[in-house]
Amino acid sequence: MRVLLVGSGGREHAMAAAIARSPALEALFIAPGNPGTAALGTNVAIAVDDVPALVAFARAERIDLVVPGPEAPLVAGLADACRDAGIPCAGPSRAAAELEGSKSFTKEVCDAAHIPTARWERFDSAAPALDFIRRRGAPIVIKADGLAAGKGVVVAMTVAEAEDAIRSMMDDATLGAAGQSVVIEECLIGDEVSLFAFCADETAVLIGAAQDHKRIGEGDTGPNTGGMGAVSPPTGFDRARQEAALDLLVRPMLAEMVRRGTPFRGIIFAGLMLTAEGPKLIEYNVRFGDPEAQALLIRLQSDLLPALASVAAGTLDAADIRFSDEHSISIVLAARGYPGKPAAGGVITGLEDAAAEPGVRIFHAGTKRNDQDQIVAAGGRVLTVCATGATLGEARSRAYHAIEAITWDDAVWRRDIGDRALRAASG
Repeated sequence: MRVLLVGSGGREHAMAAAIARSPALEALFIAPGNPGTAALGTNVAIAVDDVPALVAFARAERIDLVVPGPEAPLVAGLADACRDAGIPCAGPSRAAAELEGSKSFTKEVCDAAHIPTARWERFDSAAPALDFIRRRGAPIVIKADGLAAGKGVVVAMTVAEAEDAIRSMMDDATLGAAGQSVVIEECLIGDEVSLFAFCADETAVLIGAAQDHKRIGEGDTGPNTGGMGAVSPPTGFDRARQEAALDLLVRPMLAEMVRRGTPFRGIIFAGLMLTAEGPKLIEYNVRFGDPEAQALLIRLQSDLLPALASVAAGTLDAADIRFSDEHSISIVLAARGYPGKPAAGGVITGLEDAAAEPGVRIFHAGTKRNDQDQIVAAGGRVLTVCATGATLGEARSRAYHAIEAITWDDAVWRRDIGDRALRAASG
C-alpha cells in the first residue's frame, strides 16, 4: 500500500513508526512531517489543512490510503474530499468530525443517545454566561465550543477564575472563533482516562486506554496544555472496564450518528471521568490523542496498517488489534514559555544516546533542522520521550533516565508523570 499520513507532531511520528513496520507498506509519505518522520518515509511540504493540495498529491502519487493525524484537516473536510476523489481515508467526514469540532454538538448527541455526561449550557455572549456562573458557583468548567488545540478548557476553582476565562475567550478573543461560543459544565470529580477505539458505522473495536497529564505544572498545576505526558494502561481501568465503557459511552453515540445520517468512521478518543456514579463522558476527539498515541503505539504488536484500512473500508469486524502486556509512559519535553509563546531555535543534542536506552523511543514534534543540519526547537511541545517496561515504575525510570541524556537549554518537562498511577497501584 502507498500511504499518505497527515500531520507533523509526536503522534504522527509514532503513527509513522507503526505504519513503517507493516509488510503491506510500499511507500509512506508524511505531510508535512518532521525530522523524525523523515527517517521513516518521505516528508511532503503540504500544510495539514490544505485539503485541495493533499488530495491532489494523493491522486498524483496513487495513494491507497490517507491517514489523518490531527483533527484540523478532518473538521476542514479532508475525508469528504478524499472519498469524492475515490481515495480511501481512515477518518470521519466533516459532519461526523463535529464530535470534536463543536462541544455543544457532542453534548446534543450525548443527550439524544442517553450517554452519561456533565450537565451543561451553551452561551453565545459573555453577559448571560457570567450571570450563569455567578448563580451556579465554582468549581465549574468553561469550554470553548470550537477547536482550540487542547487549550480551550478551563477548570475554574473559583468564580473569579471562571469569569476571567469567559472574558478571555469571548471578549478578548484569545482563542479566535473557537471561543466565541462556550459550553459551561458542572465539574466532574474522579480520575480522568482516555479511551480509544477504531469505529466504522455502528461497530467499535477497542484499541486501549491511557491516562494523560494536561496541566503544565507538577502536581497538576498551571494552565492546560495539549498534554505533558501519559501512561498506558491506566491503573484500575482494565480491558473489561474499557469494553464496558465502550458499551456505555461510545457504541450508543455511533448508533445516534447513524440515525442522524452522519455515520462515523475513524478513531474515537473518548475522554472519560471515572466518577463515583460510574464513567461519564468529558469529550470526544476524532483521532488519536497526543501524547497518548505515543504511549499506546509503542505497545502495539499487531499491524496497524490493515486496521486503518479496515476503518476506511468499514470492515472492522475482521480487524486484528493486539498489544503487549508491558506498561508504557510518554513524557513531553516542551519549550520554555509553553503553553504561551515558546522559546525557539535552541539546539538539541543527545537524542541518539537517549534512544539507545532499553525500551526507549524518542518521537519528534516541534523540531526542525537548521542550516548546520542540527536539530532545533521549533514549537511548543518539541519531543516525546517514551519507554516500556514490565511495570510502570520500570518504564518511568527508563524514560526519565533517557531525558538526562538530552541536552537542550530551553527544555521544560514534568517530573511527576505517572506518580498518580503509581500511588493508585500501591493502594
